[in-house]
Parts: sequence; C-alpha cells; structure tokens
Amino acid sequence: MNKELFGVFGGRTAFERVRSPAAFDRVVEGPAVTVGVRDDGLDVPGWTQVESRDDGCCVVWGEAYVPDSDSDPATWLLDQYPSLGAKALSALNGSFLAVVDDGFRPVVAGDPLRTRECFFTDLEENRVFGTDPTTVVNLLEDPSPCRRSLVEFVHLGVVLGDRTLFEDVARVPFDGYLEPDDSGALDRFVYDAREFNYADSLARRLQRAIDRRSGQPGRTGVMLSAGYDSRVLLAELDDVDRCYTVGRPDSDEVSVSRQLAHQHGADHHVLDPADGYLNTRPETIQYGQSIKESLQVHQAVDGAHIDVDSLHHGLLFDTLLSGHFLPRRTIDVLDYTFPLRGLESDPDVAETLLFDNFGFWTISDLVPSGTVSPPEDSVEFCRDAIETQYDRLADRFDSPYDAIAAIGIQNQPAVPFHTHLADNSFATFLAADAELVDWHLNTPPEHRNKRTYRRALEQVDASLLSPRPPDRPHDSYQLNQIEQFLRRVLPGVTAFESPWPDRAEQYDRSDLDDRLFDEGSDLREFPPRLKLRLHDAVCWFDSIADGTHVDPVDVFSSPLETR
Repeated sequence: MNKELFGVFGGRTAFERVRSPAAFDRVVEGPAVTVGVRDDGLDVPGWTQVESRDDGCCVVWGEAYVPDSDSDPATWLLDQYPSLGAKALSALNGSFLAVVDDGFRPVVAGDPLRTRECFFTDLEENRVFGTDPTTVVNLLEDPSPCRRSLVEFVHLGVVLGDRTLFEDVARVPFDGYLEPDDSGALDRFVYDAREFNYADSLARRLQRAIDRRSGQPGRTGVMLSAGYDSRVLLAELDDVDRCYTVGRPDSDEVSVSRQLAHQHGADHHVLDPADGYLNTRPETIQYGQSIKESLQVHQAVDGAHIDVDSLHHGLLFDTLLSGHFLPRRTIDVLDYTFPLRGLESDPDVAETLLFDNFGFWTISDLVPSGTVSPPEDSVEFCRDAIETQYDRLADRFDSPYDAIAAIGIQNQPAVPFHTHLADNSFATFLAADAELVDWHLNTPPEHRNKRTYRRALEQVDASLLSPRPPDRPHDSYQLNQIEQFLRRVLPGVTAFESPWPDRAEQYDRSDLDDRLFDEGSDLREFPPRLKLRLHDAVCWFDSIADGTHVDPVDVFSSPLETR
C-alpha cells in the first residue's frame, strides 16, 4: 500500500530485524515501542504527525484533530496521556490510529468506529503490528488460512469481530486497544439515549465537522451520489473543484449528481462502470485487507483517474445518522413488502443483520454434493457467528435496535471504499467525526431516520433537498415505496433505475468466469458476488504461497473447525 504504519513492541534492533527503516519516511523509537510511518500526509496539519523526545514517543496516523488546541495531535496526545490515560484517546477526533509510549506502558488504539484497521501477530521475540495485513502475515514462518473466517467471508462479505483470513493474525478490537501482551476494549462507543432537538443538533454538528475538514491540500473533490448523504458537503465546503459519480453517463443517478455539482459551482466527472466496474486485480483487492470484500471499492473502475488531491465523502452517513441497519415495520401486500412508520416491535438481532444488512448468501444449498464442504446449515452458522459478536458487545447497548446498529458498525462492510481513497489521496472521513458519533450514540433509535436527517439538511441549506434522488420523488418514504411497487408491476410504466451497476451484467461482460475459474469448475455455478468473494480470498492466500496458485476449491474444502 502507498501509506503504512508498522511497529514493534521493542527497540530499534527488534524493528530492523523484521523491516528496513528505508521503507518508511520516518521511524521513531520510544522506551518500549518502535514505529515507522510512510505517508505523504506526514506533518500536514490535520494529518499524520509524529513526536519523539526523551520521555517517550507518539504517532497519530491518518486524520486527527485535537480539542481547543493549536498543538499537533501527536504532541498533544503525548503531553496528555500520562495524566489522562484512555481519556486522552477519547478526546482525539477523526479517523486515525494512535501509538503512544509515555515510558510506562505503550498502547495502540484507533478511533471509536475502527475506520483504520490495525493488524498484529506475535513473533518469537516481539509482538508486531501494522496497517498493511500483507506485511504482518508475511512475517510468520508458516501462515495458514483460518477456515472459519473464510466461511464467514464467503457467506457475509466480511470477517466478523477481530479475526482475519489468517489463523495467527488478528485486529485491534473495535473501540479497543493493543498492548505488548494484551488487547482489550475501551468505552467510547456506548449507547446513552438522551432528549434534545435531534435535527437542530445534527445540523450544527454537521457544519462544525465539515468546517474542521475545510482547507485540505491541493485540488478538492467530493464522491457524490444522487442520494442525500453527500450533498451537505457541497453546501458547506468552499473549495470543491470536482465531483465524482459511479454510474452510466446516461443514468438518472449521474444526471441528478451532475445537477447537484453544477448547482454548487463544481465540475462533474463520471466513473463509467462500462470501463470495468468489477476490478479483480490484486492491487484493488488489497483494500479489503483480508477482512472485507473488495467489491465495495466502487470507484476503482479500470482506467478511472481521480485527479484531485483531497477527497470528501458521505460514507456511513446512512448508518450513523439515518438508521440504515435498523429494522422498520412492514406489511406484506401482493407479494411485496411495504414499509410502515416506526421500528419493528421485537426484532431478531441476528436475523435482521443476516437477511437485511450483511450481504448474506446461503451456500449450503448451492454447492454440488462432494465438491466443497461448507457448513451443513449456512443460516445457523452465520446466526451463531453474529450472536458471538452480540455477546462481546453486550455492555455497549441495552436495546435490540442499538445491538443491531453496533454489530453493523463494528463489521461495516463498506469501509474498503474509504481505505482505497485514503491510500491515494487526502480523504477525510466525515462520519467518523466525534460530534457525529456522539449524536448517534445519544439519539434514540426511533429518531435516527431519514426524516430527522432531511430536517437537518434543510436547516443547513434548504436547496440541498433539490433535485430529489431519482428513486424518491416524494417526501414520504412510504409513498416512494408505493410508487416503486407500482412502477414494477404496471405495464408500460418504467421502473426506477438502480443507483448501482448490475453486477451480473458486469460480471458476464468482463468474462470473469474464464479469467477466474478453470473450465468445468463447479464454482462457476455460484452467483457472481460469491465468486468474487472467493477470488478475493484466493488472492490473499496466493500472496503468502510463495508464488504457488491456490485453488479456490482446495481453500473451501477442508473440514470446518469449531473454534
């Protein structure tokens, strides 16, 4: 990857035993940790900073802001940590990974949403950690696939919790920390519902969060959809040069996005999926980091060129601010499900996540007998996996709605979208702003919805509500769904276009079966999304196989372990 943080709990000699300092822009050594960073954002205000002095060292990697201070984040954290401990980490704002060694006990921790993954493993002499899983895995003498993680990945598109596709490589826990011989949880991401003016507060928090991220280096762009999520950026940023939208040039999605961009004085550029939307190259798959499907890197269209220096996007706005994961009341009429106002009264946490939110595909009834060995019951396997995460996060929520949101955020499948952008530009992560995370945690689930978010947008700038998203011509969510149904069933009426390219069509157009699987392979009968997940996994296993190609059937056919 272009940018990297890598560290060893130990001195410089231990660091140089496994990595060359020449691979990094800077290497800093504290009493008990040595860290290297490679980042063109090093020393740019608001981005990666390092501090090294006699009493310790600190690295804050990524995007970070400190409260009411002109200090850079690394200096501020090293100053505050001896007296405040974990409370100092709570005060850092942004999408970051921090390493601090104050001479007492070194610690690694990220932001509360875990938007920057950190991978670690224990070598014979030292624990090592880093942001590039390939580097960490390749330090092991004999890395091996984790069969359970693989089955989760193929079913859900994510590896749940803190594991990876490799047996001896784990992740710093969600809202957690890593130490030389331990890892554990912090308490920054805990639901605590309160009463306040939810829309008014959200509007003001959005404005402050965007203001913190204004004035980024060079030319500035926005990843823009026709929905409401990213529109607020256009109203609040003064320096947007170009907007980018993934879609067919003649699609409704692109047409509305173009109107929005021009309405706010920005150029507009289309990332056309016809140029190769399903990018299966290893250099794109790496952004799934061995834990999430690379399909989420929507903007990595073959030949696409994003020619700005800084980028903003609205990723996770729907999750944090509009209740994306929350189950809504519905009624079934004529084989169609219509939404009603309010939340489902007694949701099944695992079932809601499995069937409504994660990209679940059952495999046990797809695989030809004797070909591979998936779990006997795909649904039960995945339910058990989700319930395990419920148990681990149970002290962070006291309602099934917040449980669903917490597990969804902990295992958010869309983060590779940001990981790719952040590795190639100054990409801010607005949804990770501490004020917006606090709003999510303090707002009751029944108020985390599209109505509240639209009212907040209207307070920021009423013009943001026009033009409407092409599949939402009405203010009412229910009316939009009714019209969607009528357009599907009435003859002579055109259905709303999907905002996303058709995966099956793109898969066939790119002849991916011939490129990814042997002729006659039973895996060709899988749905395209499952085949792409298998290809992701094979690429990860190929990367540690000394140049020997790993057959996807072999990867998927060993007995499933119970641990």
